[in-house]
Amino acid sequence: MKILLLAGDGIGPEIMAEAEKVLAALALPVTLDRALVGGAAYEATGHPLPPETLTKAKAADALLFGAVGDPRFDNVERHLRPEQAILGLRAELGLFANLRPAKLFAGLEDSSALRPEVASAIDLLIVRELNGDVYFGEKGTRTTASGEREGYDVMSYSESEVRRIAHVAFKAARGRNKRLCSVDKANVLETSQLWRDVVTEVAADYPDVALSHMYVDNAAMQLVRNPGQFDVVVTGNLFGDILSDQASMCVGSIGLLASASLGAGRLGLYEPIHGSAPDIAGKGIANPLAMILSLAMLLRHSGGDEASAARIEAAVAAVLADGCRGADLGGDMTTTALGDAVVAALNG
Repeated sequence: MKILLLAGDGIGPEIMAEAEKVLAALALPVTLDRALVGGAAYEATGHPLPPETLTKAKAADALLFGAVGDPRFDNVERHLRPEQAILGLRAELGLFANLRPAKLFAGLEDSSALRPEVASAIDLLIVRELNGDVYFGEKGTRTTASGEREGYDVMSYSESEVRRIAHVAFKAARGRNKRLCSVDKANVLETSQLWRDVVTEVAADYPDVALSHMYVDNAAMQLVRNPGQFDVVVTGNLFGDILSDQASMCVGSIGLLASASLGAGRLGLYEPIHGSAPDIAGKGIANPLAMILSLAMLLRHSGGDEASAARIEAAVAAVLADGCRGADLGGDMTTTALGDAVVAALNG
């Protein structure tokens, strides 16, 4: 399997090094390549997603992605900002389905922002649509008739876009506890009404999966009130972005959540959901566990290697159960030490 490593900006290179360490410990028959992306690519080539990087990405079987974002480039034109690299990769590679699991690891009950008895019930999967919504709709600024500046971002979804992400979500629910909650804002937004209608139509193909609908504001409340009620959640790009970050604090830290971005084929992009965290870059205190868990998802979904994925996840669980903690969880272990601990658990 050919894996392209895209470390990116901020803490990206630090956490990528730990994922590479874990991959080496597994001694799998893989070929690794590297490329620049994000602010690092813009600084070197003048573009956050250079043609060479995109060519390598299209030739790979899987992409392991660190993080992008650098405040030094906050004032450049929007299409040249580091964050456009990840949006560009998703669009160019046809990666429309983002899988974001959230589960409380044993031993982290007191690290959650929720009461331990509430947090311990968290075991859900958020399926987020990636290629539509306000992120990709028409956007810009204009001057109104009264002379005011006005910004606008168009939210839209086509029927086919909703239908394909709904199928992904129903199939995921079928492999779990057969419960799917579709999150929208159909009482206000026409886009959400179409979303709800199409998801309901697709449900006819999955009679064994129980479908429910929930408005996004209620979903945000329920995620902290009773997160154990959720099995699989499917939602649009904007709502999924917000709810998955909220879920990260319910399980203790955003440094623990991995994600997979998938399309119609084998190729996938795997990344931790946290950002580049420039405020802690270079300090050696970033939590690499979400990056390592993203590697597990890569091996499972693009590599078809369930055994190796399960080994990594079991090693991370063992490390946390043993009390290993980085700064984000109130501990003092360094990025490197946490990676070493996972390797030791793998070899033990």
